[in-house]
Amino acid sequence: MTLAEILASLFPSGHAVAVQDGLVTGSGPFEGGTMHVVGIDGDTPLGVEGAATLSRAVLDAVRTGDRAPILVAVDSDSQRMSRRDELLGLNECLAHLAKTLLLADRSGHPTIGLIYGHSAAGAFIATALATRVLVALPGAEPSVMDLPSVARVTKLPLDKLQEMAKTTPVFAPGLDNMVATGAVHVVLDPARPLAGQIRDVIDGMQPGDVRDRLGAERGGRPVARAVAAAVIDQARLG
Repeated sequence: MTLAEILASLFPSGHAVAVQDGLVTGSGPFEGGTMHVVGIDGDTPLGVEGAATLSRAVLDAVRTGDRAPILVAVDSDSQRMSRRDELLGLNECLAHLAKTLLLADRSGHPTIGLIYGHSAAGAFIATALATRVLVALPGAEPSVMDLPSVARVTKLPLDKLQEMAKTTPVFAPGLDNMVATGAVHVVLDPARPLAGQIRDVIDGMQPGDVRDRLGAERGGRPVARAVAAAVIDQARLG
C-alpha cells in the first residue's frame, strides 16, 4: 500500500496529514477523537533536519494533552550518510526523536509504528522501533543492519552469516525475521480497513515492552527474555 492508500483506509472521512520533503506530519479523525501522524515516506533518508521536524511534531502532540494515538508511518532509507549530518550530531538528533516517542508513550499516548516500505539502521530504530507497538504491511522491508554490514562489523565471513541467518532470525533482515524476533507484533491485512485493525492493536497493548516475550514464543529470540530477567534480578540484588 502507498501512504495515500493507508491514510484513506485509516481516515475515510478525510484527514489533515501532509508530506513535505519526505516527512509526514498531521492528524485525522479516529474513533471519535484524533490520531496524530508522523513519519517518513518515499524511501527518504533521515537527517538532522528531518529528525528535528518529527521530534517537534511528536512534542506538539504531547503538549495538546489529548493522549490521542500517535501513528509513526515509515518508508525510509537509513539515516542520511553525510559528513555534515554526522558533524551536526545526527546520532543525538535520532536519539532525541526516539526519546520524544518514549515520552509520548509515558504521557498516555498509544504509539504505533507502521512500516509499509523500506527502513533500516538508525532511521528504523529512532522511528518504528521506538514505538510501543510496531505493525507492518505485507511487502515491508525492515532491517536494523544488512548482512554485508554485519560482516564488516563482526569480522565474520558473509557466507557464514548467510548460513546462520537461515536458522537464526536475529542475524537476518526482512519482515518474516522481524516478526519471528517479536520486533513486529502483527502484519496487517491490506484488504480490510486499517482503522479497525489499528484499534484492535491499541486495545491489545500491554504495559511494558513485550517484544522479548513475543520473540521467545515465536522462536526468534529464545533466550533474550531470560537474560533480561536475570539482569533485572541481579540489579535488584545489588
